[in-house]
Amino acid sequence: MCANALTGPEVPSVSGRMELFLRWEVFANNLSALWKGRVSVSTSQAVLQHLPSLRRYARALTGSQASGDAYVVATVESLIASPQVLETSSNPRVGLYRLFTKIWNSVAVNDKAEVSDIVLPPEQHLTQITPRPRQAFLLVALEGFSEDDAAEVLDCDLPTLRALVEESGRELAAEIATDVLIIEDETFIAMDIEALVESLGHNVIGIARTHSEALALAKQKRPGLILADIQLADGSSGLDAVNELLGSFEVPVIFITAYPERFLTGQRPEPAFLIAKPFQVAVVSAVVSQALFFGRKARQRERKPSERQATL
Repeated sequence: MCANALTGPEVPSVSGRMELFLRWEVFANNLSALWKGRVSVSTSQAVLQHLPSLRRYARALTGSQASGDAYVVATVESLIASPQVLETSSNPRVGLYRLFTKIWNSVAVNDKAEVSDIVLPPEQHLTQITPRPRQAFLLVALEGFSEDDAAEVLDCDLPTLRALVEESGRELAAEIATDVLIIEDETFIAMDIEALVESLGHNVIGIARTHSEALALAKQKRPGLILADIQLADGSSGLDAVNELLGSFEVPVIFITAYPERFLTGQRPEPAFLIAKPFQVAVVSAVVSQALFFGRKARQRERKPSERQATL
């Protein structure tokens, strides 16, 4: 499978996809053997370990599983020919994504995502984001790269990466803008969060400092996203307020706290989205976009009692 300057790697037809998936088995079974004596066993195993997540990333980036797989195959074939390219990166995972990025960015038509295949709603939203911000968002929000590693993958510095993530948040918000409730007892932090959320294109319906204020604001207008502190001004719990709200409608929730270690013990259910104070603007932007992007928008419906637990 070779890359064409105009069309990129050849995308297999529906009838040819079984052959492609069989090739994944070939890659998985023979990559270590092909690299024997050229790279360490641990490096080849690391590459194999990360291929499934690279395929996920490629699908989200291109908007098509067939097209995404074609780029991943091209990346692996390039690695088989020249495994030493991984040596210039800080670790094999970064090197794998970095090589994929160079191949994908070399094709001019990637100004727009390929949407000829069946595409799920999240990918449909993402195809509206311009290429570089799209890559930055996916690396941080979907693939869980640190900012340093994501910047290395994209061959850019940290300020550039953060600017790309913020830009992706604004572009994505144009597709899935929503009403946001902020539950935060510290005035200046609440104002910072409000300004950030509005800069992404969302509408803040109110700022609550206590449990009771949160319930009252949500009763007036149901939010499509909640950003909540856990310890509130009157000694009440933002977690309790959120759980009570989720008893009547579903909404994605992001917790912002100065004490994340108290909630990440592994001994009980944990928040799906948790940001530590003090926070980076780019991190909040990425997590807000992530929470909305993955289809966790509010559903205005009653939920079963067994389901009524806040993102935990």
